[in-house]
Amino acid sequence: MFTLTYLTFLAVAVVPIAVVLLLRAYGRPDALRRWGGVGLMVVVALAYTTPWDNYLVARGVWWYGEGVVSARIWHAPLGEYVFIVLQTVVAALWLYAVLDRLGAVGMLRLADVDTRDRLVGAAAGLVVGAVGLALLREPSTYYLGAILAWAGPVLALQWGFGWRYLWERRDVLLAGVGVPTLYFCVVDRVAIGLGLWTISPRYTTGLAPAGLPVEEAAFFLVTTLFVVQGLVLLEWVLAEAATT
Repeated sequence: MFTLTYLTFLAVAVVPIAVVLLLRAYGRPDALRRWGGVGLMVVVALAYTTPWDNYLVARGVWWYGEGVVSARIWHAPLGEYVFIVLQTVVAALWLYAVLDRLGAVGMLRLADVDTRDRLVGAAAGLVVGAVGLALLREPSTYYLGAILAWAGPVLALQWGFGWRYLWERRDVLLAGVGVPTLYFCVVDRVAIGLGLWTISPRYTTGLAPAGLPVEEAAFFLVTTLFVVQGLVLLEWVLAEAATT
């Protein structure tokens, strides 16, 4: 009897989209710079997500269906790492497609961002993290708190560096973040429905519009935001460097 595994599901639900975006990006004159950006995001995503992800798996915040997992690295299955890579690649390549349509660089210059701007941006990210830490106190908000506490330092770094520039490119952020977030929410909802993984009711609020826990939606929102903001800021820095 055929058993749908984590890796098989990714091969069907995510890999085709990644291939389409890869083919679109192939052969571009700026491909080397863009592949560098994608590679950087993948390395950072794996490094930052792996300890957090494994801790939550060990804690029992979610678990996997019978026969779904064939191999594990630490506490998490191999498919989890593949998912991290695929999500990052899809979000990054989609963002580059958006930049091709809306323009790669805005008007704000690095010199226009002063110390006050950086402190305001960093403080906003730290507030997100602090809210997350507060939510960790109750089991029902534990998963949501873990997401926000984990996201806070990254948001503080990105917003502290260039929140004004990100706000200037908010059209890019909306298109770049919205589509991949929606797509991965749908993928996740299908996987939950198929019993590939189960989100613990003990550690979640119970709010699940259309059957998708709000915590999962929050996770895909912040992780896509990490990638998109990181690459938008990278393009900004590279454009500035090219003019000096």
